[in-house]
Amino acid sequence: MKKLLLQLWRAWFYIVAGIPVLILFPFLVLILLLPNAYPIVFWIARNIWAPIILTGCGFYTKVRYAKPLPTGTSYVLVANHTSYIDPFVMLRVSKNPFVFVGKKELVNIPFFGYIYKRAAIMVDRSDKKSRWAVYGRADQQLDKGFSICIFPEVSYEDDTIFLNPFKRGAFKIAIDHQLPVVPMVFYDCKRKHPWYPNFGYPGELRVQTYPEIYPPKDMEEIFPFQEKVRDVIDEGLRNDPKKKQFEAVAMEKKIAEKAMV
Repeated sequence: MKKLLLQLWRAWFYIVAGIPVLILFPFLVLILLLPNAYPIVFWIARNIWAPIILTGCGFYTKVRYAKPLPTGTSYVLVANHTSYIDPFVMLRVSKNPFVFVGKKELVNIPFFGYIYKRAAIMVDRSDKKSRWAVYGRADQQLDKGFSICIFPEVSYEDDTIFLNPFKRGAFKIAIDHQLPVVPMVFYDCKRKHPWYPNFGYPGELRVQTYPEIYPPKDMEEIFPFQEKVRDVIDEGLRNDPKKKQFEAVAMEKKIAEKAMV
């Protein structure tokens, strides 16, 4: 019975996520015809879509800011990425418009894909040309005054990994444009709504932001820079008094071991 309820709850996430898109789709199509439509789309995503999904699935966010997010400048938001709900949590963190860098496969989702490819920077991780093209599209968004959000882990497929190594993309953008990077930790998403529907439950989703980290001037310093940011997120996860990331990893390992028997 418990497993059935879990599966129904997970399926409910897609229903709750899809209904607002269907209802708002004609309105969003018209908005996207405007010359400077993105701030309106961002406002709708942050204040309507994300709250409907999070509340509808029984979640509420609790964000602790180490300091206010930078003002009067663009910046790069980075966090650990362990759940389909991470983007909606991120939308609740920043009131200032930012643009997601996300995987190209989401374009194939009916209705949502039409909005997504006009409101996000898409990347095909398997295509080197696509990965390089991200920088040019990011330049265009930064020129408009928006910030960029990238979940920098190299892979999300193995839930038994505590925190994956980071890709360089977010940090190259930060160095190229001399933008501060704002690290943050999503403590609970991996335990309460992991990629694979093996476990989970509704409740509080805690976020901790950290003071911005300014990039070096020299691109040769990119690796120490990205590792400095990764260390902040890794330490934040490890110092969580509730140890939710540890708990989630332990459960995933136990499931993986049973599958191998």
